[in-house]
Amino acid sequence: MSTVKERLEALGLALPKAAAPVANYVPFVRTGTLVVISGQICFGTDGKLASEHTGKVGGNVSAEAGKAAARLCALNVLAQLEAAVGDLDRAVVQCVRLGGFINATPGFSAVAGVMNGASDLMVELLGDRGRHARSTVGVAELPLDAAVEVEAMFEVR
Repeated sequence: MSTVKERLEALGLALPKAAAPVANYVPFVRTGTLVVISGQICFGTDGKLASEHTGKVGGNVSAEAGKAAARLCALNVLAQLEAAVGDLDRAVVQCVRLGGFINATPGFSAVAGVMNGASDLMVELLGDRGRHARSTVGVAELPLDAAVEVEAMFEVR
């Protein structure tokens, strides 16, 4: 069985540096065997929002670009989780839940498909430990005009 880092490398991906909060909150809270990750927007590995990941999905952001943005959010979630627990392979028992917020135009109803970018990556990287419960909603605005934001909860050792 390969490690999370090996799976990332095989996909041509890397975890970004865990982003600092942009307001008055902490990036994660660990309580008992749970880690709750605050909403992470679609920063790239350079720590910036790409122009194709800002704005409204169904408007100036295509559904496919939205799905890619959700994938970036998932990478940022895992970066925060790694900051919280260290070794993802040893510490992660289960991805319990993902919550997705899609900055969508009125009438854009394909938010579930956009959020699959995050869900699919969790399973690709964590295997069965990445299968999770999920909520996805379309919203009117997100911080920094990000196209997608994802929050998470994990059971850890």
